[in-house]
Amino acid sequence: MGLLKEIFSGGRERFDLAIDEATYVVMDTELTGLDLKRDSIISIGAVRMSGTGIDLGKTFHMLVRPSAEMKPDSIVIHGITPSELLQRPSIEKVIPKFLDFCGGDIIVGHFVSLDMHVLNREIKRIYGYKLDNPVIDTYAIYRWIKETSGSFSRHFEDSSIGKDLFSIAREFGIPVREGHNALSDAFITAQIFQRFLRILPGLGVRRVKELLRIGRP
Repeated sequence: MGLLKEIFSGGRERFDLAIDEATYVVMDTELTGLDLKRDSIISIGAVRMSGTGIDLGKTFHMLVRPSAEMKPDSIVIHGITPSELLQRPSIEKVIPKFLDFCGGDIIVGHFVSLDMHVLNREIKRIYGYKLDNPVIDTYAIYRWIKETSGSFSRHFEDSSIGKDLFSIAREFGIPVREGHNALSDAFITAQIFQRFLRILPGLGVRRVKELLRIGRP
C-alpha cells in the first residue's frame, strides 16, 4: 500500500511550521480490554484540527467488529455491548478509511502510545509496516508544562489533579460527561490540545519540531 510510504512526503520543512499552522488528527480508540497482544479495537474516533481550530465538520467515528472477546470491565467503561458490534465492519475494512482520514497529519492523543500500539499491530499485520505519522501525547505536553519553570508552571502545582483525560479537562474548564466514547473523548482531547497550543508559544515552543520533542509519547 503506497499510501503509508507517501503519507508524510511533505519534506522536513513541515517540522519548521509554526504550531498554529500545522494540521492535526486528534484520535482515541476503545478496546475489548487492556491486553496489548490479544485485545482488539472496537471503536475509533478522531477529529481534525488546523492550528488551534477544531473542525467539527471533519470527524471520523466507526465501530468495529472485534476479533477478541470483550472483557466485562471494558464494557462497563465504554458501554458498547457485543450485540452492537455483530454487524459492524472488521478492522481490515476500517483501517484503510482511518488512514485516508489521517493523511499525512500529525496524530495527537492522550496516553496515545496505547492507541498507537494496537493500531500499528493491526496495520503491520494488514500491510506489513507501521504508520509513520508524527505522534504527540497530550499528557507528555501536560507534564512538560508542569515541569517548566516560569509563572505558568505554578498554576499546576496541585498534585491532587489526576492524569486521566477527564481530570485534566476539568482543570481547564472543559465540560465532560460520564462514560467513554471514542469520538467524544477525541473531542475532549482536542480541546485540551487547543489550550496547550495557545499556551506553548509563551513558553518557547513555537515550531512543530519543538512540539514533537516535548510531546513525544
